[in-house]
Amino acid sequence: MKTETLLTQSVTSSERTRCRCCSSPLHHTFVDLGMSPPCESYRSAEQLNEMEAFYPLHVYVCDRCFLVQLQEYVTPAEIFTEYAYFSSYSDTWLQHAKTYTDMAVQRFGLNAESLVVELASNDGYLLQYFLAKGIPILGVEPAANVAEVAIRKGISTLVEFFGEETAKAMLARGESADLIVGNNVLAQVPDVNDFVKGMKVLLKPQGVITMEFPHLMRLMEENQFDTIYHEHFSYFSFIATEAIFDAQGLTLFDVEEIPTHGGSLRIYARHTEDETQPISEQAMALKKRELAAGFDRLDSYTAFAEQVKETKRKLLDFLIKAKREGKTIAGYGAPGKGNTLLNYCGIRTDFIDYTVDRNPYKQGKFLPGTHIPIFSPEKIHETQPDYVLILPWNFKEEIMQQMAGIREWGGQFVVPIPEVKVYS
Repeated sequence: MKTETLLTQSVTSSERTRCRCCSSPLHHTFVDLGMSPPCESYRSAEQLNEMEAFYPLHVYVCDRCFLVQLQEYVTPAEIFTEYAYFSSYSDTWLQHAKTYTDMAVQRFGLNAESLVVELASNDGYLLQYFLAKGIPILGVEPAANVAEVAIRKGISTLVEFFGEETAKAMLARGESADLIVGNNVLAQVPDVNDFVKGMKVLLKPQGVITMEFPHLMRLMEENQFDTIYHEHFSYFSFIATEAIFDAQGLTLFDVEEIPTHGGSLRIYARHTEDETQPISEQAMALKKRELAAGFDRLDSYTAFAEQVKETKRKLLDFLIKAKREGKTIAGYGAPGKGNTLLNYCGIRTDFIDYTVDRNPYKQGKFLPGTHIPIFSPEKIHETQPDYVLILPWNFKEEIMQQMAGIREWGGQFVVPIPEVKVYS
């Protein structure tokens, strides 16, 4: 898919109400989070009095293939052409990437004759570790401002949206892949069939694909509704993912359950005709577990909406009580999930004075919708708030370690998901 094509693409109402995987009509609500602005549309001071676009965060579940999905109101080009998320600002995520690299090189025998392609390669946070091992690499990243950072690191990066058309052009240049990596990108693709078809085209006959994405089972168990936002078009169970890959001639042969982003899956895929990688016991066991939990039945999805409402009530109860007691509250982080949480719960500067973020790109701006100002982390030590609300709760251990100094004035950390918990 070319950027210029996406910029002019319009999505009709009838297309929005059909499953992006199997094209069945969508009738069944998974959860409705109301109206929210795109989560990465940070505002400058000059934009605070301008009109701001809000779109529905109404999530459906398909009654045929059981893909949980958000309708497409904002195109990928609008979201990703200039992007505010840089992966390298999380030490925990960098360590995760390095550990993965070591594993992949050993498991798949990668060497100087191999080619590793990462889709949505961001600022080179992962490919830099393959490069250090002397393994040829290529990144595909649609956000030009983020890709520029990777290119400055010496990481060859194609500034492009990925799909079948892009894959064919890469293949014509001799860029077929021994390993295709995609971390937290599958959910961000509206035409998931075209994306997976592109990987089929690009993959060498005995090549391997690994994809990481938040696991729908964990999202539901842990009330992680804040991971729902406009740039995440789909929310995957193992069985739904298996059906999508199978339809394009790819077989999931292994899976790992990993702790990132509140609980993710790392799936391993190969060409269906390549039988050198047998289907693992872990893959069969997870599929069996999901089926036992009812992920192939609509009634298993209906309780989630009420869980979300109760989580909202508990967070607002805590904040109202704290403010009535005269306590001060600051946020830590300006992630997409935080913007969903704050907008859905109606939390603005009446509850949170400001938030902080290590990413200089976000500092000096304001959160979309709520207009909470974003400062550098030093602001917390200047103002000494009573509570620090950790918005990227999936990095809570790293953040509490970095900001341990708040205990000097009696400050406490608050984590909102799966429900409000205070850490002294």
